[in-house]
Amino acid sequence: MITVSKEDYLKAILEAESEGETVISATLAHWLNVSPPAVTMALRRLKKDALVRVETGGRVRLTPAGQRIARKLTQRHHLIERMLSEVFGMDWWRVHDEAERLEHAVSPAFENLLLAKLGRDHACPHGNLSEMESPASRRRRGLVLLAEADVDQDYRVSGVFERDRHLLEFLEARSIRPGAELRLVSRNYDQTLSLVTQTGKVSLGVPAAEKIWVASPLGTADGRATKFKPKPIAKALRTI
Repeated sequence: MITVSKEDYLKAILEAESEGETVISATLAHWLNVSPPAVTMALRRLKKDALVRVETGGRVRLTPAGQRIARKLTQRHHLIERMLSEVFGMDWWRVHDEAERLEHAVSPAFENLLLAKLGRDHACPHGNLSEMESPASRRRRGLVLLAEADVDQDYRVSGVFERDRHLLEFLEARSIRPGAELRLVSRNYDQTLSLVTQTGKVSLGVPAAEKIWVASPLGTADGRATKFKPKPIAKALRTI
């Protein structure tokens, strides 16, 4: 029987892998905010159901059956986030937590209605696709982490790590959201980044900048060349 708890573990494994992490028990304890003994018991049940396998060294991987369940749940979560944003107008930084609560309660029939209404090929309010993407996949689409971006360039925010509500609120207060334009002015000695956004001059630390994917000035999210030049934020720049 697939319980809510099992679904949460399977989805967490898929999401952590998509962020480039090697998933071990400690990874799941951190992602799900549970104790190590709870993870051990959960993995034992998931192994018994042939949904995960634990390799020598402790790495946890999804079996094909586990992948199917996890992908189905992430797609449902994606649709719910879009419904909350596009239909009900909920703030982009609020929808993830609400979708976490709703994703286990949605019936297949309602999910199909959402799919018919919203379509499949659109990003969620955080700029992420319905299929979990690895960092390598994002780079192939022409994206770069803000933490690794070149200075003195304009960028458009493509996607943001969505599991950290405090991060999302922090970014929203600084006008750093999917679709927003910004200029990376400098990379400072203390490793902070100096940016200009619609809010004005902003300082951002590496932990936050490593959670933001941006489109470079010479490329788009689909990797095709373009003459993309974000609207200059001239007024704010003149004050630097």
